[in-house]
Amino acid sequence: MKRAALAMTLAIAAAAAPLPRLAVGDALPPLEGEFLTGRPALLPRDSSGRVVLLLLGFSYESRFAVEAWARRFRNDFATDRNATFFEVPIIGGLARLGKWFIDNGMRKGTPPADRENVITVYGGVDPWKQRVGFSDPKAAYLILLDQRGKIVRLAAGNPDEERYQLFASDVRGLLAREPR
Repeated sequence: MKRAALAMTLAIAAAAAPLPRLAVGDALPPLEGEFLTGRPALLPRDSSGRVVLLLLGFSYESRFAVEAWARRFRNDFATDRNATFFEVPIIGGLARLGKWFIDNGMRKGTPPADRENVITVYGGVDPWKQRVGFSDPKAAYLILLDQRGKIVRLAAGNPDEERYQLFASDVRGLLAREPR
């Protein structure tokens, strides 16, 4: 009986252990969700071969920062098929019960051409908050991936020109040195 209790305690402790924060050079851990088109999404698989800016949000309020970053990125890189972005709302708690309503609301507010750039993720909120060093529910959490799914740059917050230019410079550099 004591062994079973000890094993259970160790299993709970291991499950509750904090995850390491993502760092430049890390491979993106699997992130599974669904595109607004209804198609299953799995990153980094679905971004393989492209430079990708992930824009994670953890609250309704974060959508403003996420959308502003996405607009800026789209303006500069929309014509390059080797670069893309994904807005990734990560939704947990009781909101998961409203998946159908939430997804329908997002589809109504997203032009059909952009629905493959939005991936809704239901669940796994706390592990992803740990991975990105979550501190501000209104912030966008940015992860820039190279063509192999490795992290090139990380940031959090509202868009600002200086930070955006760092990301844009990295994207241009990755696109220039990789064969198309």
